[in-house]
Amino acid sequence: MIKRNLLVMGLAVLLSACGFQLRGTGTHELSIKELDLSARDAYGTTVKMLQQQLESSGVRVHAGAPYKLVLLNEENSQRTLSYTGGGNSAEYEIGTTLRYEILTHDNLHLLEDKLEVQKVFVHDGNNITGSDQESSETRKEMRRDLIQRMLVRLQLLTPDQLAQLQATAEAKAKAEAQALEAARKAEAETPQQSPLELPNQ
Repeated sequence: MIKRNLLVMGLAVLLSACGFQLRGTGTHELSIKELDLSARDAYGTTVKMLQQQLESSGVRVHAGAPYKLVLLNEENSQRTLSYTGGGNSAEYEIGTTLRYEILTHDNLHLLEDKLEVQKVFVHDGNNITGSDQESSETRKEMRRDLIQRMLVRLQLLTPDQLAQLQATAEAKAKAEAQALEAARKAEAETPQQSPLELPNQ
């Protein structure tokens, strides 16, 4: 019995040393410790769930953070894959696409990307209520998947990468400002032509 317990403990230590984790039991350790979070749908379920997950991962979510995560829009799609017995049932693929961007605290654009999740379910025409409930549960599961994928994306962003993106964005903004100022200066220095005077008849 003792040998078996030692063997189980040994396997557990070995698996954890290899980085193995059961799905849903791991924590996302983010290098970003402060983040401003906003969304076009400010009271939507996705942004609320994401804020909860960020805070539970040790991220302080507040308006004065160095970086902003903006959820631009969330689009749902559905398409029929196949029909079954007598046309009463159909297999559907439903999808959700979440577009987002990351900005600096003074709104310099660092990056923009999207996350996509697809799942397949069968709609039973003989059990519409049950099928609708299954569709709703599938959508909820997909939203949870989106949140987890977003956390993984943020987990992959290191301070060095963010600093490099910010330096590039600042250099671009500076170059654009200089070009605009040069254009204004050139326009100011260009003599204005006076209107042509027509000779008296």
